[in-house]
Amino acid sequence: MKLPEKQIDWKKVLDEEGENIFRLVSDKAVLEKIAEYNKKYLYWDDLRYRVKNDTEQKYFWTFMKFLRSTKYENIPFDSIKMKYVSLPEINRKLHQFDKFLAGNIEIQSKTLGLEKRYIISSLMEEAIASSILEGAATTRKAAKEMLKQKQKPKTRDEKMIVNGYETMQMIFKRQNEKLSPAFLLEIQTLITKDTLERKEDVGVFRDNNDIIVGDPQNPEVVYHTPPDNAEVLKLINELCDFANNDDGDFIHPVVKGIIIHFLIGYIHPFNNGNGRTARSVFYWYVLSRGYWLFEYMSVSRRILRSRKDYTIAYLHSEYDEMDVTYFIKYISTCIEDSLNDLMAYIKQKQKEQKETKLILAEIEDLNFRRASILEGAMKNPEKYFSIQEISETYHVVYETARTDLMYLAKKGYLKKRNISRKFVFRFDENFKEKISLVK
Repeated sequence: MKLPEKQIDWKKVLDEEGENIFRLVSDKAVLEKIAEYNKKYLYWDDLRYRVKNDTEQKYFWTFMKFLRSTKYENIPFDSIKMKYVSLPEINRKLHQFDKFLAGNIEIQSKTLGLEKRYIISSLMEEAIASSILEGAATTRKAAKEMLKQKQKPKTRDEKMIVNGYETMQMIFKRQNEKLSPAFLLEIQTLITKDTLERKEDVGVFRDNNDIIVGDPQNPEVVYHTPPDNAEVLKLINELCDFANNDDGDFIHPVVKGIIIHFLIGYIHPFNNGNGRTARSVFYWYVLSRGYWLFEYMSVSRRILRSRKDYTIAYLHSEYDEMDVTYFIKYISTCIEDSLNDLMAYIKQKQKEQKETKLILAEIEDLNFRRASILEGAMKNPEKYFSIQEISETYHVVYETARTDLMYLAKKGYLKKRNISRKFVFRFDENFKEKISLVK
């Protein structure tokens, strides 16, 4: 990936050539173009792509930065000076997040037709995507099957995914705790367990300056040099204060969660596991502030679709005077896309629930869960389901899942087979003749 070009010293240009700049922007067409570019929040590289004349590039950028400087909102983090602009595009998304991702859990979950078992799927998706972002070599399908079956991980990459899954489960259970250095170390410990070459890197903050963020294919390309290791503990304590303290100037909780995500990546407090820890802590923060529907979403899955843009958003923010608007804009887009995915998922699940209710109406000897298992088997007639998978999917104990599957097999709805000394089940094709719902 080509590194972004660092921006010019716009304040110096303004001081030296301000008269020429203001003469240029007195043209209404030029001013409208600058307003359009600032609305899109273009970076210096993006502007140069659109404006070919070198002098105009310089003048456009200087005036764009001048206008931004009048709208900056400072972030109360003394050791790292950051700022951002509340763009209308971001505010529109934040309104959507407030509308759909927060509020009364019982009322909304009932309205949306959500069940707790749907959380399991999103936890898996988040763990898989976050691990792949950090280099885990696997397919989403294979990884999800491993988690559903509770198979013991055989490789380092599989262990990364299991660790991510267990970390997300821990995050949800402990969302009401305050952030502390000890809590951060617990997250990093769990997320890197049995996956690092240097075991001494697990559960400790960075004590050296050997870590750089760069191109894995080209060691000479350095994206980011983290702060000196002597500053790490001080920065982490300040990060925890920032996360736990809601006094002072208001920052929207989702925006603040994104800034915390950015800060962990920027500080790079660990020798390994920084990215996965940062994304996990983002989830902890938004959940702790009442945005409960994040439990059903995988933001990392969306980031994975545009991992280059993820890196670029970090770099644009750092290279442009620690203006984290770029990072907020990118992550808020990922959240919006994840929300759209969730709404499509809910729509599909509501359709499946209707189909399950039709099965219940026709087969009176089933409860809702067994009807749902049968409905899933109908949709995947070639697939074998294990007791462990049903236990994990429906969030019930092993014995309950076994009883459900044995009952469905006894009634002739499923076929039972013994493979590798384990019972597995699949839809019984002969059952089609007994129920009108199967086409």
